Amino acid sequence: MKGLELSRAFYAACRSALWAEMPEVMRLAATGLAGEGSECFGFDDAASRDHDFGPAFCLWLPRAELHSALPRIEDVFSRLPQQFAGYSCRLAPQRRMGRVGPLAVEDFYAFFTGLERPPRTPVEWLGIAEQQLAACTNGEVFEDATGVFSRWREALLEFYPEDVRLKKIAARCMIMAQAGQYNLSRCLERGDGLAAMLAAARFAEAALSLVGLCNRRYMPFYKWAGRRAEELPVLGAQTAQALRALAASPLRGPEDLPVCAVVESLCAAVAQHLRASGLSAEPGDWLWAHGPEIMRHVQNADLRRMDLLRG
Repeated sequence: MKGLELSRAFYAACRSALWAEMPEVMRLAATGLAGEGSECFGFDDAASRDHDFGPAFCLWLPRAELHSALPRIEDVFSRLPQQFAGYSCRLAPQRRMGRVGPLAVEDFYAFFTGLERPPRTPVEWLGIAEQQLAACTNGEVFEDATGVFSRWREALLEFYPEDVRLKKIAARCMIMAQAGQYNLSRCLERGDGLAAMLAAARFAEAALSLVGLCNRRYMPFYKWAGRRAEELPVLGAQTAQALRALAASPLRGPEDLPVCAVVESLCAAVAQHLRASGLSAEPGDWLWAHGPEIMRHVQNADLRRMDLLRG
């Protein structure tokens, strides 16, 4: 059983007791599972169950209400089942790791975004790492009586404002060009395997972020970025296939230069998508040249003044 499914079933089993024991709390609360952990993305497997796995859920309340209701909540939680579906419950305080159990709405989102409200300005959006936005919008909300938690979530799930999205796409294209199309071959030619590995990694991370941006989905923590990209319709499978081929290739010296054809093929597909979607009129596959073309669509003056590689 996947962790999110386990969490949903456990909450369903506990729901009647929670509402019977503390209805005034549940009327103000949201419940679900979201945040850090592979199970929140649906990517958990046998290997990920060696730690931090088991039935649990989050109970989100506004900070003031959580503070006053916490003793009552802890008392009720202490009487919930300690075992469920063959797994030990993670709702005991020493097992929560700050990821499940009673949580303040404001603190949950502030942990991931650094803000006490959804971001409003381009600078605020750019200041939040993509993986953090992915983490606080993943998983599932089982119930939300007041909608307070979900309004935050929905504001983030609307994705970046278009100017910010375009700024980030332009930056990803230029990083892919710099690291993959230019520096990877140069590092291999001089026999610098370490530098080649770093160039390939930088190229791969930019490519995975680009796929997310093109699909309006936040790129998660690097460990899950390839899995997420593969599921996305725009460039997803092609990017995952190319990056797997790059990862399987030795990066030692001039004898490994043929791997650069994989990079060029992916960049050609990206360039074609940019032209097809009207983001760039640049005819070639050199992604560095597409960055300024994409920036022509950005209206915000502050974003246009930023370093093209920032995003």
